[in-house]
Amino acid sequence: MVELGPLWPMVHPETWLYPRREGLFCAPGGFFIDPVRAVDRAVITHAHSDHARAGHAAVLTRPETAALMRARLGTGRTIYQTLNWGEVLRLGEVAIWLQPAGHVLGSAQIAIEYAGQRVVVSGDYKRQPDRSCAPFEPIACDVFVTEATFGLPIFRHPDAADEVGKLLASVARLPDRSHVVGCYSLGKTQRLICLLRDAGWDGPIHLHPAVSTMCQIYENFGIGLGDLRKLAEAPSRGAIVLAPLSSVPAALGDPVLVQASGWLRVRKRALQSRADLPLVISDHADWDGLLGTIAEVGAPEIWITHGSEAALIHEIGKRGRRARALRLIGYGVEDGQ
Repeated sequence: MVELGPLWPMVHPETWLYPRREGLFCAPGGFFIDPVRAVDRAVITHAHSDHARAGHAAVLTRPETAALMRARLGTGRTIYQTLNWGEVLRLGEVAIWLQPAGHVLGSAQIAIEYAGQRVVVSGDYKRQPDRSCAPFEPIACDVFVTEATFGLPIFRHPDAADEVGKLLASVARLPDRSHVVGCYSLGKTQRLICLLRDAGWDGPIHLHPAVSTMCQIYENFGIGLGDLRKLAEAPSRGAIVLAPLSSVPAALGDPVLVQASGWLRVRKRALQSRADLPLVISDHADWDGLLGTIAEVGAPEIWITHGSEAALIHEIGKRGRRARALRLIGYGVEDGQ
């Protein structure tokens, strides 16, 4: 635990960390976490646009997230300050540091200590292995702030490597058809590339222009992605293409449409999708991952930012802990899950 110096009397975190219309506000530190409106001081967990928005005067985050935000949002007048993992910054009587969240490149949990209490705001996170980003590191705390995107017992994600195996089996079975994988440009795309490489695919992977810039930033931070080529260079058959399904080029003929999302665990969603081959691959914790993480951090109180709050609150209560919904507006809408 970070040494804060003098001992303050215990003050419940809800008196100094609470929602405002701009987002979750730390009053003694004078900063917002992932604010949905432009503010003077923002601490950003990761670069998906439902968490990282333009217009803030000053941003504190990881170096990777700062690079991704600049690429997606432009430079503007925002002043970026970055922290290494575990590096402590003091803002008056508040101590703050970042630990990996395992969601996408640079995604961070925000640990805050004030008045003898520790709160961890986890942002979005996952617990499955993913070499495209630093893995989640649990932090013991008094209050754990969690998402609940897949906070229902139906959501138990399969092994992502097994799902990618289905894609490669289809490629082998249908060599005359290209496979177009619909996946989000930041996080899901790069994870899929790493999964394909780890499964033995060392051939070219063709990218829609929307995802190329994000891949270059990953490579700048040491995440090797192998032979990546422009979509315009894809052959008319036999290619693996990563692109939005709404942007399938006519030149690819009759490709196999593939989609990668945790929501495809629900049969109705899979049937409603355009995909010939649905892959259940998510960059968020599933039901077991959420509950396992909550048990691991040991916090007696859980706050839930977005997702299926009611089911998770009920289950946490059964396990002898307090839980409540923060009801923050504007999260969980972009990253494709």
